Amino acid sequence: MTKCNTYDDPSSFGKDGPVESKKLEILMTAVDLGSFSKASEAVGYTQSGLTHLVDSLEREIGFRIVQRNHNGISLTSEGKKLMPAIREFLRANANLENQIEQIGEQKGESIRIAAYASIAMRWMPEILYRFRRVCPDVNVDLRMVDHALEPFELLEQGKTDVIFASRQKFKNCAWLSLYNEPMYAILPRNYPVGDEKTFPLEKFAGCDFIMPYGRFDLDINAALSKVGVRLDVKPSRVDDETVIRMVSKGLGISMMSELMIRGNIDDVLCLPVEPAAIRELGMGMLPEKEGRGSLEKLKNCVLDFIKEKRGQN
Repeated sequence: MTKCNTYDDPSSFGKDGPVESKKLEILMTAVDLGSFSKASEAVGYTQSGLTHLVDSLEREIGFRIVQRNHNGISLTSEGKKLMPAIREFLRANANLENQIEQIGEQKGESIRIAAYASIAMRWMPEILYRFRRVCPDVNVDLRMVDHALEPFELLEQGKTDVIFASRQKFKNCAWLSLYNEPMYAILPRNYPVGDEKTFPLEKFAGCDFIMPYGRFDLDINAALSKVGVRLDVKPSRVDDETVIRMVSKGLGISMMSELMIRGNIDDVLCLPVEPAAIRELGMGMLPEKEGRGSLEKLKNCVLDFIKEKRGQN
């Protein structure tokens, strides 16, 4: 049952009562339904209160808008002339209220992002710069992770809204593929490669291999399993730069992706692997959050960035 507000005093619709647009909305409801009784049920007023509201509105305007008869209500000739302007006003007012609501929501909004360290360093500054220009009032909490599975775990636990990672086998994730990141062999400067411009994956077999930390073995083993190579992995829990420095000192060889090695190859050889191997980088979020306001704008900023990046390569 609809709960009715018992507005019976016309004075309650003055300066301290509902705004003028509310009166006009109720008037339009009554006109469209053709009856004060039907309109009172629809808007939650008593019939007496609704009648007083329309009477008050007509006094403010200075002429009659509706006329009563045994069939209900209908517009007067003056009311018919006024209706197009009233409808236009209500549409504009509704648009204004929607804009105010959206801006108000954005001011208190925060987006949590979890990204691999390499992506956070190489991509996110430019992406977030673009996003701030579009949504200046949305706060962004960027969390850098080194573990390949951690972004997906955080997403499943509701501790982040968006992830940037390499594709993994997680079901509850709306995935947007962004970039096929090539993989490279990391070798000491004096490693005997001759004139070769690539490094065959088979040559990793039997070598001391320094595995990058953070379950990067998932991506490496996915590539090596295709050629039947099993690695002799040397235990380590160090960051990417330290792995490269260890390789430069002849402590082993390694395999890394493009973003992991960029700018750190002065003391090592860096050769694309053969056959070519990639890890698929992308953006993920919970399926129920796809298409939502600021998240959709963030996605558009990401796609624009990737499009420009591909054009530069």
